Amino acid sequence: MLRSCVICPRKCGVDRAAGKKGYCSLDGDIYISLILNHKGEEPPVSGPDGICNVFFPHCNIQCSYCQNFQISDNKTDIDSCRMSLETAVGKITEILDKGIPILGFVSPSHQVPQMLQIIEELHKRAYHPTIVYNTNGYDTLETLQMLEGIVDVYLPDFKYSDDKLAMELSDAQAYPRTALEAIREMYRQKGHELKINDRGYVESGLIIRHLVLPGLATNSIGVLRLVKEISPEISVSLLSQYFPPKNLNPACLNYRVTAEEYELVIEEMEMLEMYNGWLQELDSHEIYRPDFDKPNPFWD
Repeated sequence: MLRSCVICPRKCGVDRAAGKKGYCSLDGDIYISLILNHKGEEPPVSGPDGICNVFFPHCNIQCSYCQNFQISDNKTDIDSCRMSLETAVGKITEILDKGIPILGFVSPSHQVPQMLQIIEELHKRAYHPTIVYNTNGYDTLETLQMLEGIVDVYLPDFKYSDDKLAMELSDAQAYPRTALEAIREMYRQKGHELKINDRGYVESGLIIRHLVLPGLATNSIGVLRLVKEISPEISVSLLSQYFPPKNLNPACLNYRVTAEEYELVIEEMEMLEMYNGWLQELDSHEIYRPDFDKPNPFWD
């Protein structure tokens, strides 16, 4: 898969197995920024005791406002993130052995082969956690079809309904069409029903995340309308936690989302009869904003 890399929509075609680097600036080794028990995901994803999350560095899109910019910027040095399979699996099993039944891969679109290596090794050691694919939504149909039967829960972002905005803010060509096609495939595999066990953990399903951006409620409304084309019963996690990470263009991104903007998007959800999912308090940025310069970037 890495010898002529086409695992994400960039389709760079470079030989990452030979050390070449494409858009994501990664070769074929395993790179991981952080492995930890994370309690800040949606209620059935974190469950009562948290999820073992594997945070991959760099990304196959580059959002100017990324809340995880400290690890997602493709210009950051990742030599310290290179990790052997043995070390990665050891860190994961240490958390799973504490009774955590669920394993999430965050920003996996450009490291799918490495993710599969980790899962395969876990299975060899008789670990079979619920697998969560936590993605920005910029995935290829072919890669997702390959993951059928391996991924239990899809947790994609659906960021944009506007092509120009996607290019301006994330350098992601044809993002709306690409993400819509990807989520249609996820829906084909999982449907809208979330299967939640007696402990309160999701075991199978699809949850779409959308981060409402300040000054861009129209984009959010467009995203919801695209989701309804697939099914109004899909669970949507509507996020208000945006916080400007630096001085940005357009200027509207230098502010937090207002109550009026967020309410406007909620009203659209209700009008579309999309009732499954979660909302956030407007001060959620104070809780969920990560700082990857700390040993534990998240609230505990």
